[in-house]
Amino acid sequence: MRWGGDPPNDTRFRDRDDAGRRLAERLLADGAQVDLVLALPRGGVPVAAPVARALGAPLDVLVVRKLGLPGHPELAMGAIGPGGVRVLVDDVVRGSAVAPAALERVEAAERRELVRREHAYRGDRPPSELVGRRVLIVDDGLATGATARAAVAVARAAGAAWVGLAVPIGPPDTSAELGGDVDRSWVLHAPAWFSAVGQGYERFGQVSDDDVRAALAGA
Repeated sequence: MRWGGDPPNDTRFRDRDDAGRRLAERLLADGAQVDLVLALPRGGVPVAAPVARALGAPLDVLVVRKLGLPGHPELAMGAIGPGGVRVLVDDVVRGSAVAPAALERVEAAERRELVRREHAYRGDRPPSELVGRRVLIVDDGLATGATARAAVAVARAAGAAWVGLAVPIGPPDTSAELGGDVDRSWVLHAPAWFSAVGQGYERFGQVSDDDVRAALAGA
């Protein structure tokens, strides 16, 4: 694994599009060459769109879902992806004493949402072929890293020859841990004090299904 990306001087992004453009600049400066950019919807899509344009690569989505801790759904206790992939954050699951039945209920609900989103974004179009390709996974940031780790596992299982990860912001420990899962990673800003992905953005509004579909159609 090679680590890419020193923090820029201005570490607060105007919005996701600005973050994507600055991420694209870093990738171009590092000579990144990829066959496909995979955005993690929904927030990763407006970041990935300018990256895909700059790299001259097609854009698709890789739908993964966070498994929110019961009672505290903003905290990820894991994530799931297509093909039965499941990644757990063991410290959260053990530390919160999550019962197996509670975990199964959360996963079942998120599996249904994963299927809904895949159909909403692609319709009947199958996922992009990954066998033998160099793929770059892009999101709007890292927190626990569970979602990104699930996405990497899906890409590996689908036969990707090389898997990179690029995000505008993430905590130093998570960024370092994920670096061992990918062939190359770029994290523009890894603040020593990290509370949430949104701290790196001036505007961090919700991204809708329509926004995702429009970005894919534009790509």
